[in-house]
Amino acid sequence: MDFSSLVLIEKDKETGFIKEELGSFEVNEGALFVKKLYVLDGTVYMYFDTNKNVEEWEYSAIYDLFNEEAFTEKGYELEEDLEEYNPTYIIKFKYEDDHTVMKEKINECVSLIEREIEAVLEAIQGKENEYQE
Repeated sequence: MDFSSLVLIEKDKETGFIKEELGSFEVNEGALFVKKLYVLDGTVYMYFDTNKNVEEWEYSAIYDLFNEEAFTEKGYELEEDLEEYNPTYIIKFKYEDDHTVMKEKINECVSLIEREIEAVLEAIQGKENEYQE
């Protein structure tokens, strides 16, 4: 699937319903990993996962080996979303009412996501025995 853009929406703080579209941002293929993108109370939430179903051992291995520092050293907050079937993370950062600034941040996140997901999927290859029970 070819991705050309992500749409950033604002959710209502009280209801969680969509209030408005805040912008559309041209992005690279790394957007395939992005599952949700919205603003709530001035914070951008970008959910991403592996874009494929993983085996149980891969789930643990990905959480163990994923390079979270690649995001935090750039000033993004990153947390794991353990409610999902596949390894899922949430990037959080402050919303800016400047399309250019938001485009840069969203594109930086998408590039980091693509690089780090591909790196961790490569890093776990051959480690099945280490993560089997």
